[in-house]
Amino acid sequence: MLYYLAHHLTPYWGPFRLLQSHALLLAGGAFSAAFLVLLLLPRLWSLLPRDRGKAICKELGGMKSAGKPTGSGYYVTLICLPVLIVFAPLRFWDIMVVAMLYAAMLFGYLDDRSTIPWGELKKGLLDAVVSMAIASFVFLGHAHVPSELAVLPEFVGTFGDETLRAAASCDSLRMIVWLPFVKGLWFAPWWLYVPCTAFILWFTMNATNCSDGVDGLAGTLTVITLVMLAVILYIVVGYRPVAHYFLVPVYADAARWAIVVMTVAGGFGGYLWYNAEPSRVLMGDAGSRFLGILVATASIMTGNPLLVLALSPIVLVNGGGGLGKLVLLRFAKRLGFAIGDDSVIRRIRFPLHDHCKKNLGWSNAQVLMRFVLLQLIVMPILLILLIKIR
Repeated sequence: MLYYLAHHLTPYWGPFRLLQSHALLLAGGAFSAAFLVLLLLPRLWSLLPRDRGKAICKELGGMKSAGKPTGSGYYVTLICLPVLIVFAPLRFWDIMVVAMLYAAMLFGYLDDRSTIPWGELKKGLLDAVVSMAIASFVFLGHAHVPSELAVLPEFVGTFGDETLRAAASCDSLRMIVWLPFVKGLWFAPWWLYVPCTAFILWFTMNATNCSDGVDGLAGTLTVITLVMLAVILYIVVGYRPVAHYFLVPVYADAARWAIVVMTVAGGFGGYLWYNAEPSRVLMGDAGSRFLGILVATASIMTGNPLLVLALSPIVLVNGGGGLGKLVLLRFAKRLGFAIGDDSVIRRIRFPLHDHCKKNLGWSNAQVLMRFVLLQLIVMPILLILLIKIR
């Protein structure tokens, strides 16, 4: 809103032109969301359902959360929504994507409030529908007719004439994608782009949801990821000189999504103030699902869907490892292979933070600090491999 109002207000007072500065909007959105969540969340969490604890993890302290307000991600994201409306200048298809992000949050909140938890199949199908919708909206909003690439200034002088001639040979709508370890562009049709990115969205959302089991863990790791995503969106793929240096295409809407990402990061930063060990409130599925699918969506907005592997490695291993283990065990059972209880696969618990607490004897504070340190060490290394080495 402020971005578009600046055009009408600047003639009356020159400094209003600063409202079209993406850096100012980014900082204003992050600060406003953090302040409002800090102020409003304690006044709202009495309306939330109470956590039932995790009896299956009773020996790991799974019942300590019983009775605490849960599902606060519902209010955190709703508090962030008017801030996004004010600070983020989004186009129609971007608004549709944001609507689907909130749909994912709402499904998680309804699951939190339900007296009978939703089954895996129901949640999985709803997640798949939301993921397919987001992938479709991103494609419709950001895909190009490749024959137009030759006249797009961001590609002139960066990618060779051969690449542009190859693009110009096809007139169908394609998504421009750049991949790690490969110099150049890929032009993905909808039938390839939509299901592949939908799977990344689905997997990241569920991996983040599974990582929410230690006070502050999923929130802290994801906020770190969101801040790094904002840097990449604003400074790398959103700024032509840097994008040309790294041989990646420029995305005009990248800076706008950096505002979205930093606004949400600010809002959940305010939530973490109350979620620090020992937590007073939990974000539940409403928050973890929203954060997970936002991370994947923002990664897709960089033009490299695989970037989420570098930006959220600890969350994907911690929560996604359990999904991989479950698929592996069921696939082995179907094939008639028996995996014994003494095997490495059986001995490692997932989410991985449960393994660290039970088998390694780590406290919640140790899990949080060590996982954060691993994220801060591994993430820059993977980013260098995926962006620089091309």
